Amino acid sequence: MNVRMTLLMGALSCVAAAGCSRPSAEVPAARRHEHHPPHGGTAVVLGSEQYHLECVLDAASGRLQAWVLDGEMDGFVRVAARSIELQVRLRGTPHELVLDAVADPLTGETVGDTSAFAGQADWLRGASGFDATLRAITVKGTPFADVAFNFPKGNDPD
Repeated sequence: MNVRMTLLMGALSCVAAAGCSRPSAEVPAARRHEHHPPHGGTAVVLGSEQYHLECVLDAASGRLQAWVLDGEMDGFVRVAARSIELQVRLRGTPHELVLDAVADPLTGETVGDTSAFAGQADWLRGASGFDATLRAITVKGTPFADVAFNFPKGNDPD
């Protein structure tokens, strides 16, 4: 056999061997289902992730804000509630906190048709964490009651 034929046969052998090799058995890691609160706050799951409540605390002023969001946390959902109530346990002491509906002329949201709520309490000043229960809220006809969560951890088991 001449040299060219030997080289050609060798090259074809390499190509054939590469084509028959099996791909690695690596299985991609399962992707974790995550949501990212738009204000960087704490995500509170409502139901089976049908909706979320995002909570943001300004510890210096004791002001807690909350927004009702869709299941993926990328859209605000208006609700008819004029306020929402939280039972809060801070440093072992129970408290009630009412978050009033917030109107926003820029978005057209009004009290009774808004996704935003806020409340202030002196006992929240300086707080870094607490346990809370959302007493009740109805979102698009679906009621949610006694939704327990921790701030800042939330209640999503993932």
